Amino acid sequence: MSTPKHAKVLILGSGPAGYTAAVYAARANLKPLLITGLAQGGQLMTTTEVDNWPADVDGVQGPELMERFQKHAERFETELVFDTIVKVDLSRRPFTLTGDTGDLYTCDALIIATGASAKYLGLESETAFMGRGVSGCATCDGFFYRNKDVVVVGGGNTAVEEALYLSNICRKVTVIHRRDKFRAEPILIDRMMSKVANGNMELKLHSVLEEVLGDDSGVTGVRIRNVQTGATEPVDVAGCFIAIGHHPNTDIFTGQLEMKDGYIVTQSGRQGMATMTSVPGVFAAGDVQDYVYRQAITSAATGCMAALDAQFWLDNAEK
Repeated sequence: MSTPKHAKVLILGSGPAGYTAAVYAARANLKPLLITGLAQGGQLMTTTEVDNWPADVDGVQGPELMERFQKHAERFETELVFDTIVKVDLSRRPFTLTGDTGDLYTCDALIIATGASAKYLGLESETAFMGRGVSGCATCDGFFYRNKDVVVVGGGNTAVEEALYLSNICRKVTVIHRRDKFRAEPILIDRMMSKVANGNMELKLHSVLEEVLGDDSGVTGVRIRNVQTGATEPVDVAGCFIAIGHHPNTDIFTGQLEMKDGYIVTQSGRQGMATMTSVPGVFAAGDVQDYVYRQAITSAATGCMAALDAQFWLDNAEK
């Protein structure tokens, strides 16, 4: 077995939260080690235009933004390791982590920024048009469909909230749901039905998305299928939003950290240590602990907080 590689602060994840934590930890002379994970760069790597990143007035491509994040972290001598952690032991310090190839890592403080993954249907056409009309985030990409027609797939809170958000931007929003009753909160359903009444939204119930249609320019429509009759129907749209939820990337922490619906629970207090988890010395930032906002800017902000919390905790733990 190889000798473990030790770091004062180890950061898991290479999205906005992870890289921001690295910048702040490095500037505090904590010499952070950042393990990128399998999806280096996080969800922004599958996003084309990022139009809401502060100070990028003309917008920026998702992969370009993440490249800038990485270079910023490396500028302050963050050590990057391209590995995926498959096992952790948080029962004692230093914490021990095992990589995909068996490499071992230990650390005095751990910042978890492994993010969450949007759930998709698994259609080949859905994958083919990812970032070219297919999206898992209305607040990220809705702006690009101003005064255009779009569809939203799903029937829970996520779907209805995304449809309501898009209804203020798009010309028409069609909600595709395989049942005739929605799982969303009643107040959200009421708001949606008022939009349906005024013609801004349309419901396609007992229906599923069968195929995303398009060409070199991107999505031009979808084909839906009625699950009761089997009949198919084309719908002309410029965008297709899959809103069937997110899955936090927290499986390896099950049984070791307090969680709610798979998301890591943090203190979120007003006395500092807001990003501390149920295990002292372990902090969480970004979408891995945030199921409400899920924005790049909020992830980056909590990455900053986690690094500052880790610095303060280490300073006091060592006294």
